[in-house]
Amino acid sequence: MSEYDLLIAAAKQARDNAHAPYSNFRVGAALRATSGRIFSGCNVENATYGLTVCAERVAIFKAISEGERGFDAIAVVTDTDTLTSPCGACRQLIWEFCGDVPVILSNLKGKVELIQMSTLFPKPFDASSL
Repeated sequence: MSEYDLLIAAAKQARDNAHAPYSNFRVGAALRATSGRIFSGCNVENATYGLTVCAERVAIFKAISEGERGFDAIAVVTDTDTLTSPCGACRQLIWEFCGDVPVILSNLKGKVELIQMSTLFPKPFDASSL
């Protein structure tokens, strides 16, 4: 059993709750706090599209709103053959709140890839840029 299996399972379960009536692209994410707590999220679409929120951001916002501030991994699960990485906006927020954490990409068929956040988001804009 991988140290990320529970995180992947939580992301898969969150994906089941996705509200994606327009794209039918359901995404689940799970964020592990350094306290050990896991916060999950799913994408929530809106007819205006611009108000849609990604699963990764939902998980991060839930964790922050419940007082967590340290994180050590995030998993993203989709139902695609090619694993799907976080969008640019999510990469920015993951970097801002989680730093250089492992990002675990997975699909419903059990394919898993581990990528370090610094590989996904080189030369980030953060507080050191201000």
